[in-house]
Amino acid sequence: MKLHNSMLQKVQITDFITVNGQKVAQFPLFYEVFGKPLNTAPIVLVNHALTGNSNVCGTNGWWNGLIGSGKSIDINQYTIIAFNIPGNGYDGDEDNLISDYQLFTARDIARIFAEGLEQLDIKTLYAAIGGSVGGGIAWELAALEPKLIKHLIPVATDWKSTDWLKANCLVQQQILQNSKNPVYDARLHAMLIYRSPESFKQKFDRSFNDEQKMYNVESWLLHHGEKLKERFTLSAYKQLNYVLANIDITEGRGSFSDVVATIASDIHIISVNSDGFFTASEDMATFEELKKVKTNIAHHMIDSVHGHDAFLIEFDQLGELLSDVF
Repeated sequence: MKLHNSMLQKVQITDFITVNGQKVAQFPLFYEVFGKPLNTAPIVLVNHALTGNSNVCGTNGWWNGLIGSGKSIDINQYTIIAFNIPGNGYDGDEDNLISDYQLFTARDIARIFAEGLEQLDIKTLYAAIGGSVGGGIAWELAALEPKLIKHLIPVATDWKSTDWLKANCLVQQQILQNSKNPVYDARLHAMLIYRSPESFKQKFDRSFNDEQKMYNVESWLLHHGEKLKERFTLSAYKQLNYVLANIDITEGRGSFSDVVATIASDIHIISVNSDGFFTASEDMATFEELKKVKTNIAHHMIDSVHGHDAFLIEFDQLGELLSDVF
């Protein structure tokens, strides 16, 4: 099946006032649609992670192990919509990069996505799924529009930025501010948070690259730094890192229990047992709190050595865990 309309489209967001009270006259919100045409099938919103974008499936789709023809989220049965976080640079127009990296919090992004859905006349979502910061934005959207989403699926993420997360984002920010090669160097550090010591051992086992005269783990890290530097701008990295550090569905709303009690969605939390970034223990605590106010909830665990990045690797497990929903 041909992907329907898998090209960048946009809506204009106008007169937007951020959570912190800053007014933005107008900016474009870019998105892509895959699978069934809009409003002809159940709609699944997919939120991208920090260096991701709206290209979720197809040849270069970053989640094509999960989404596609005959895949777990089948484009023959669903309409997939994915927005680009404004300022992520995926449209390739430097005029749309955001100069003030502290302009938007995760809640602002959720509000922008809600505005985009409204402009596209999308009244309900069969599911909203996202990994990492994308999942945090999905949490924010559910708190903002408690009846919008039938199935809320936060993957390798949390409803808040923990102290551990904020600490890592601060180190990322310092590298981005102070390095002579900021995107490259920040990526090297980030890969250490996204993977685990066991993952590195399994992948490299101290193997040496005679040609490059360095250990394979070193050449692999340097390769990742180079790859991101080629396709990701400094302003986008700083901004998305700030969004990641500013997820909190409770801010100004009361306790976590107060907020989630209003969310009508079935909530399916998916953790990774080796995740050292958004930890499984935090998700377990969230699940225990959820049980006090909701019954339509589930907590699933991806068993993997690969750490946080397992949500981009363990497609068989992820598909199996989502089989009841899709």
